[in-house]
Amino acid sequence: MRSLILPIMKKEFIEVWRDTRSLAFILAMPVMMLFLYGYGISSDVKRVPLVVYDRDGTPPARELIRRFTSTDYFVVAAEAANLRELRHTIDTGQAKVGLLIPEDFSRNLGAGRPAPIQFVVDGSDSNTAGIAIGNIAAISKGLELAPRDLRPDVLIPLQSELSPPIELRTWVWYNPELRSSNFLIPGLTAVILMMLAALLTSLTVAREWERGTMEALIASPLHPHQLMVGKILPYVVIGLVDVLFILLLAVFWFRVPLRGSVTLLMASSTIFLIGALGIGLFFSAATKNQQVAFQLSILATMLPALLLSGFFYPIENMPPILQAITTIVPARYFLVVIRGIFLKGVGVEVLWKELLFLGAFAVLMLFASSAKFKKRLE
Repeated sequence: MRSLILPIMKKEFIEVWRDTRSLAFILAMPVMMLFLYGYGISSDVKRVPLVVYDRDGTPPARELIRRFTSTDYFVVAAEAANLRELRHTIDTGQAKVGLLIPEDFSRNLGAGRPAPIQFVVDGSDSNTAGIAIGNIAAISKGLELAPRDLRPDVLIPLQSELSPPIELRTWVWYNPELRSSNFLIPGLTAVILMMLAALLTSLTVAREWERGTMEALIASPLHPHQLMVGKILPYVVIGLVDVLFILLLAVFWFRVPLRGSVTLLMASSTIFLIGALGIGLFFSAATKNQQVAFQLSILATMLPALLLSGFFYPIENMPPILQAITTIVPARYFLVVIRGIFLKGVGVEVLWKELLFLGAFAVLMLFASSAKFKKRLE
């Protein structure tokens, strides 16, 4: 069997090597997509413009402002002389957050009394507002101050607040800095491999029909499953090279921690690649047309990988019918695997269910492709 498959593998390698444009596409596209998505999609909110209304004007008040602006999260965009100017700055979008320090701030601190301050947050952008409030709370925690989100149309009088009877301490595991790149980059790996793999093999069988070389394959003693395996294995090797490039970029460029086994990562990537390559191979064998197979592969991989895998939106928040559809999306399971290996450092004892599904899906797609390929001229 191996002697029959090896010539097909060699032929596919030669086809890719001779087509320099395809080779450049195969090797460069994952890297380009990782950079574009890695920097273009980010839930980190930094350098939020801040307008300050300091009615105290003392060194403690200036130190308070410095504590907020010395981080990457806030930058002073304007200083207001009164409440009307503070509101106008936020209304015009010049600032997203307003900080109001009362005139008795330093006196209250010196007397050991609570020294409340107010934050006005522009809620028209709910994502930025929510993250900004969380950053305010995190910075204020060490100051023992109580930030408050106010209604956009009302500045309520400042009032002292009693200390809460319960002290809340939060301990973030796996991603203590809450860096979005730690979450996005492993997920992008699954999305990129899913799209790239299906596109690569979507042209293989159809190309044989369009070039008129299929007759030689039909006349050969190869069985359909041997032909499918011979055509898919070269792209598995090429896909693993892309995985290695992505892995190096993720760890050394984006600084994503890799806490798990590299061997398990490469093995699970191999299983996932076989299934994803099988999708393109199935469409290529079914349509016998490169353009149609290419378009169907995009529809079958890109949208599900982006929207139904849990990469952008949590599956738990989807309608029940979409949650049911996600159970057949292989990228969903590979996302769990790759994030578990990267961030949690878990192994097969935790990820065996996802790996079992990916393995079953890979076998299913190979059988489906072999069944769709007919060794006869029509």
